[in-house]
Amino acid sequence: MFARWHTAGMKLAKPCIDVGLFTTNLEPMLRFWQEEAGLPFEELLKLGGGAQQHRHGMNGSVLKVNASRDPLPEEPPAGYRELFIASRRVTGPTRLADPDGNAVTLVPPGHDGITGIMVLMAVSDGDAFHRFYGEVLQFEAAGANTYRGGDSLVRFEERPGVQRAADTMRAPGYRYLTVQVWDVDSEHAGLVARGAEEGRAPVTLGTTARISFVRDPDGNWIEISQRASLTGPVPGSPEQAWKVPEG
Repeated sequence: MFARWHTAGMKLAKPCIDVGLFTTNLEPMLRFWQEEAGLPFEELLKLGGGAQQHRHGMNGSVLKVNASRDPLPEEPPAGYRELFIASRRVTGPTRLADPDGNAVTLVPPGHDGITGIMVLMAVSDGDAFHRFYGEVLQFEAAGANTYRGGDSLVRFEERPGVQRAADTMRAPGYRYLTVQVWDVDSEHAGLVARGAEEGRAPVTLGTTARISFVRDPDGNWIEISQRASLTGPVPGSPEQAWKVPEG
């Protein structure tokens, strides 16, 4: 398990942000991410509703390639526009695109401060995102329009024509970020109290995790996850129900 680690406010169960995308183009996507991007496959999870999650390691972060059996709706791109990954396979920034057209750039470790990953966002209002990442998520400022969550960076650029993200995450492309925490109920309540839009209230997924979602000022989805493999049994799971109370 990861040691306890925290930003200015949120108590993180691991010092990395995860990234989730959706696709119906599984085999070419797996070949790209494993062979061209060089990410190791870690685990396969069933999501239900004809979807499976193929998890790949990114310097402690996870890329979640969510493969849908059914066609995905055509939706405008979310604000998550490009993924930067520190990689010893390259000696300079190397820009690629996966088979679905998602932009990814491999950079030498330490380039532009990237030691793990960085997510580049397109946003409608830079001031609103400074408030969101600095005051609501309580991430650490790490340069111009850049915030640090553990070892991961999020950078945003104000661009014209940015549309609100779709109300469904099950659409092609990068669709959500995941922050791993020790207590999802407490962190979710704190985020909403500080002004985050609630996406979904906390729910327990079997014995795997307890998760919730909030949305940023442009409606982009952020998963708050209490994963049993990091924190131990989660509230509502069979293991938690059978746990002997202390005292």
